[in-house]
Amino acid sequence: MNRSFNGCWTCRLRRKKCDEQRPFCNECLTLHISTCNYGDKPAWMDDGVKQEAMAEQIKNEVKQQAPYRRRGKRESAATSNSNVSIPESRDQTEASSYMNDSNTTHSDPSDATSPINTKNVCKQVRKMRPFPQSDSVLLVFYLERILPFLFPFYRPAPLHGGPAWILDLVISSPVIRQAILCQSSYFFALAHQTSTITDDRMWEALLEQTKNAFNMLRNSIQIIESYDENEHILSSVRTMAAVMQLQRFEIAITCFDNCQAHLNAALTIFRKVVDVVGAVDLASSSTTFQTILSLLGPPTWILPAQQAEVSSSEQAAFRFSTALLLFDDIIASTALQERPQLYDYHHSLLCKNDGIDSVPPINLQTTMGCQNWVLKQIGEIAVLDAWKKHCKAAGNLDVGELVHRATAIKKMLEAHLSCFESELVSVPQESSLLDDMFAAEDYSGQARTIAQQSSLVTRIWAHSAFLYLSVIVSGWQPATPMCGIM
Repeated sequence: MNRSFNGCWTCRLRRKKCDEQRPFCNECLTLHISTCNYGDKPAWMDDGVKQEAMAEQIKNEVKQQAPYRRRGKRESAATSNSNVSIPESRDQTEASSYMNDSNTTHSDPSDATSPINTKNVCKQVRKMRPFPQSDSVLLVFYLERILPFLFPFYRPAPLHGGPAWILDLVISSPVIRQAILCQSSYFFALAHQTSTITDDRMWEALLEQTKNAFNMLRNSIQIIESYDENEHILSSVRTMAAVMQLQRFEIAITCFDNCQAHLNAALTIFRKVVDVVGAVDLASSSTTFQTILSLLGPPTWILPAQQAEVSSSEQAAFRFSTALLLFDDIIASTALQERPQLYDYHHSLLCKNDGIDSVPPINLQTTMGCQNWVLKQIGEIAVLDAWKKHCKAAGNLDVGELVHRATAIKKMLEAHLSCFESELVSVPQESSLLDDMFAAEDYSGQARTIAQQSSLVTRIWAHSAFLYLSVIVSGWQPATPMCGIM
């Protein structure tokens, strides 16, 4: 093929002929390349390092799909002179298949036995598949088993879209798909107890798949670093979601070597997304977070007349990933004796800022099972610990100031805990079975159980915060029942 000069930038980079179909050319659709785009010259097309990094990322994407193409499980999405379209209904699809088969009756002897050729029908079905059936099995395994295992408190309401955003991003984003599949493959193999010699090939394939996931993630991060502030914000959010997914996977299998590196990468991407609206604005107002979400929309309208609105996939991914990032950043700060890197955003993201009936932009309870106020105060204690560490290093620690700051944090914890305990004893409002079915945060009728477990988790974290504060003020004194201000 001759090199395309007016086609998509991906075909120009690969020096391939482009049919210039929009929004995605058939060359990129066939190979499932995610970077197909038109318009202004992208920042990575610089005849230098950025362009080489993008070429390497595309090469890895094409390489990962090669085994499926060789086995015939992935066929060309369309020919160079056809338009990509989505059938409006199953009946139209069947009718189209029937017409196609009828038109080829005289050219294919096997068609003479039946007006509908089974092979051609299967080909039509395979053309519509975004990925092989084996990947579909792993995806369902992730949604039904791994997601509840890694995030037991994350039960997005069905009427708010549930976990559908994960399915959508797996289909549309190779980096997220690879991150999900490497997790699912690992746990799927564990579930089958693959420990015999004959399973060595499977484990080698798992290691190769995990390696590919990290390589693709690394290349995606390099590409994002070359973007301007307001360029490709959707790609940044998807990559951030993939980073957090792989980090949680590492934690689950007790592999902590790269956790800090991945946390730093996610923090960098988060700041890049925030810079679109201004970091100072987000630190001062929760409405700025909504501005960011609006750039990731618009939301999906299931029933426009009834105002049935569901967040877009990128909106849900950014909200979920931001919650994980805030949580991990706070916990990391307690171990490193450093100020949380996202501390400036705690008030605007974790607190109710715009009225009594408002809710904070990020709800850690629905993601991690612990209410916001506990983690926010743990962040304050981490800041106090970092201040104490700095003062001790400088030789000017004021114990009176230390106790004064700690007392303020302790009073805040006590006030929140008292309010929390009073809410627990209140009688919950009765609801009907139908309400439970649609309003509950899972399909198993376990909403009340999850709420009770979340209350227990919050209480445990709160008392842990008191102990943490005591250790910061008085030092580690296991022989003393009550230390310092405690």
